[in-house]
Amino acid sequence: MPVTDSIFLFAESREHPIHVGSVQLFTPPADAGPDYVADLYHRLLGITDVDPLFRRRPGNPLSSVGYLWWTEDADVDLEYHVRHSALPAPGRIRELFALVSRLHGALLDRNRPLWEMYLIEGLEDGRFAWYSKMHHALLDGVSGLRLLQRTLSPDPEAEPRALWHPEGPGSKESASSTSLLGTARSLAGDLVGAVPAAARIGRLAVGAHKVALPYEAPRTMFNVPIGGARRFAAQSWDRERLDRVRRAAGISGNDLVLAMCAGALRAYLLEHDALPDDPLIAMVPVSLRPKDRPGDSGNSVGVTLCDLGTDRADPLDRLGVITGSMDQGKALFGGMTPLQALVWSGVTISPLGLAPVPGFVRLTPPPFNIIISNVPGPRKPLYWNGAHLDGIYPASVVMNGQALNITVTNTATTVDFGVVGGRRAVPSLQRILVHLDESLVELEAALQLS
Repeated sequence: MPVTDSIFLFAESREHPIHVGSVQLFTPPADAGPDYVADLYHRLLGITDVDPLFRRRPGNPLSSVGYLWWTEDADVDLEYHVRHSALPAPGRIRELFALVSRLHGALLDRNRPLWEMYLIEGLEDGRFAWYSKMHHALLDGVSGLRLLQRTLSPDPEAEPRALWHPEGPGSKESASSTSLLGTARSLAGDLVGAVPAAARIGRLAVGAHKVALPYEAPRTMFNVPIGGARRFAAQSWDRERLDRVRRAAGISGNDLVLAMCAGALRAYLLEHDALPDDPLIAMVPVSLRPKDRPGDSGNSVGVTLCDLGTDRADPLDRLGVITGSMDQGKALFGGMTPLQALVWSGVTISPLGLAPVPGFVRLTPPPFNIIISNVPGPRKPLYWNGAHLDGIYPASVVMNGQALNITVTNTATTVDFGVVGGRRAVPSLQRILVHLDESLVELEAALQLS
């Protein structure tokens, strides 16, 4: 078991489940009957060829060290892992998100492969949903979205594919299968190159800089100990609408997402009389997968920190702070190899490993205030068993000291935000969705697009 996988398992507790998930929303085909979802569920249970990733469970732990190896279940109980649910009346999106909130707060059983999936019907408009969760030790958000997309097809007539079904021969070799000799050579080169990388980081730390560094974040209502209950909310925005703003501002899509979040967080904290004088700092995951192996599974993620400019009332001023901070962060990563970037990222997030220690979160400043991820999604219309994919809403991880997570992806026509928060630490979580829309309207007005 790679050390990163072992750390995710070691850090998990009843109050702090560490799995990633998503909600996919579908519109059934026009000729779907009343038993469409039930029939689909039984068809999926008939797909019994299970990919090795979905057979994997932790081997017996060593008492003082934790989990060090994976084992594989020869016989996966699909009726346990794949479940059919229905919403109570009236079947609004509110009832769907309430169900997902409860499901997302429940631990995965380590005596079984670390995944569960729920086919959910009963929405009042006739649509249905698919909620899935997998332990972060198995994969990161990029891998999870890639697995999801392989189940979908641009052809509405294509046969439904199960998420756990093997991709088949010809799939890309995992990065974990590289030779020990090659790894050793790479490590030696990285260690030599780490010296100038460390010097560059040191110069940033002692001089004037736009890139945010650990422990520069103020304390906020999000940076508190949390329990195990979760709250989930999500919403889509028209992709072309966001593209117009992005083009007018001359920025990247990721910077626009961060700017929307910054405006929403500022408004939410003002609403609770809890906005700090200093700007919030976001931890932003970045993929470290080699460009020649974009399909590798597992975990291959680094992080950079971004100044969100929440101390500034003007939306364009905030946007300028964000783009400057992200540009300097990209420049910092640009001079590192993937291993050096992973080490720097590990240093950045290492305080999270101490968060379960009693008193640590309350007595130490937060390394950052919030996690904001943007994972690219499909660029064309996709279908599953003839049902049109309407939205993909990520449901990520929150933990002690980091009670709020915003993760974004997209479909062919929408940009989809998934917001997860500790149930007590982030009251009225759905208000963040309202403020996200208001933040976008502010940017449109400032750019004279409205």
